[in-house]
Amino acid sequence: MIHKYTLGGINIVLDINSGGVHIVDELTFAILDYIRPPLSEKCPDNVVMALKDDYREEEIERAYSELYELYKGDSLFSSDDYRQFAADEAVLNAPVKAMCLHVAHDCNLRCSYCFASTGDFGSGRRIMDLETGKRAIDYLLENSGNRRNLELDFFGGEPLMNFDVVKEIVKYAREREKAYGKNFRFTITTNGVLLSDDKIDFINKEMSNIVLSIDGRKSVNDRIRTCIDGSGSYDIIMKKFKNLAKKRGDKEYYVRGTFTKYNLDFADDVLHLYDEGFDQISIEPAVCDEEMDWAITAEDLPTIFAEYERLADEILRIRRKGEHINFFHFMIDLGQGPCAIKRLRGCGCGNEYIAVTPEGDIYPCHQFVGMEEWKMGSLDGGNLDTQKKKYFAAANLYNKEGCSDCWAKFYCSGGCNANNQIYAGDVLKPHSLACEMQKKRIECAIMVKAAMALSE
Repeated sequence: MIHKYTLGGINIVLDINSGGVHIVDELTFAILDYIRPPLSEKCPDNVVMALKDDYREEEIERAYSELYELYKGDSLFSSDDYRQFAADEAVLNAPVKAMCLHVAHDCNLRCSYCFASTGDFGSGRRIMDLETGKRAIDYLLENSGNRRNLELDFFGGEPLMNFDVVKEIVKYAREREKAYGKNFRFTITTNGVLLSDDKIDFINKEMSNIVLSIDGRKSVNDRIRTCIDGSGSYDIIMKKFKNLAKKRGDKEYYVRGTFTKYNLDFADDVLHLYDEGFDQISIEPAVCDEEMDWAITAEDLPTIFAEYERLADEILRIRRKGEHINFFHFMIDLGQGPCAIKRLRGCGCGNEYIAVTPEGDIYPCHQFVGMEEWKMGSLDGGNLDTQKKKYFAAANLYNKEGCSDCWAKFYCSGGCNANNQIYAGDVLKPHSLACEMQKKRIECAIMVKAAMALSE
């Protein structure tokens, strides 16, 4: 299987199964419309007949010969060697290695598009106590098997509303990890309202990564990301985020925003954040009920596709000046790439990755929290619902509707399980709107890589 497209004036051919990316001329690009595997060494007569009016026969045969060499080298029309990992017992019985710890089901903002019902996940505003946090650490340590490196994301709501408990949980985890031969990697996601110098210093010392939530331009941000009294949050958080990023140095972080129907010119929000001094940026599409005023719908896709292309061009312009910028959704590894298991299953939701609420309830991920039918257990009960865990372990792209025949399958891994369930009605049925945007992002990401390679 291949996927061919032209973007930024570059003819790109992606070999799906090998991950090979080929930059080709017009003739080679055209030949690919007329050939299918298995390929013969001799150029087929139908190829010559189809293209002889525009190209000399020897040119056609030479270009075909180059394609045939790629085919023999298993980097064009290569076979799918990943299906064998779909039922791998090591994956189906994988230990838990990552946890999203909901230390606060409360928030000091009232963002209109919030999937968490402005922070309480539809079940009332609550704060996690320290004992529950400690039990969560113990649960992860005791259920992580032979995994040495463990991931824990402090999440909400707004986790800074419970920051004293965050600090104590980190302290407890550092004390306990040595006895288990483990290493915790902490992340925190924050809206920044409560950031202070002492919090910044602690975060920069202890957190391997931090996600800073802001939607871009002041007018865009303040239309959606409002304080409880309805006022905008931009002026409160921007200076604090700048301070954190400056102090953070080379350590990982990114500013993460959301675009809606209100700002389909979201490339301007990325560029605004870059101009404000941030070079690790994510602006992601809002996923919500299409009845909402800000909801993205299928009719918006052409505009969004054009905007992703414009953003790709702007990123190239910046990088060609020798400056640095990363757009999260254009970060793609064309070398080693993700391991086979991650390609098939994505984030590991409900299998290797779980979310824990302030009450100690366990869910497949943060977006499933509050859906009682998807509750997998509790810290008090000890064990996960094994049937649900097996279900998510088997939720790979070969079991998801239409994914095995999709050219983007190894880059999206069948989409977000939660979004599939919420908006398509089934974990195993990809949310089509999200699929189309993801495919466009992948095309743009590969084009950026190809353009930079050509300019070196």
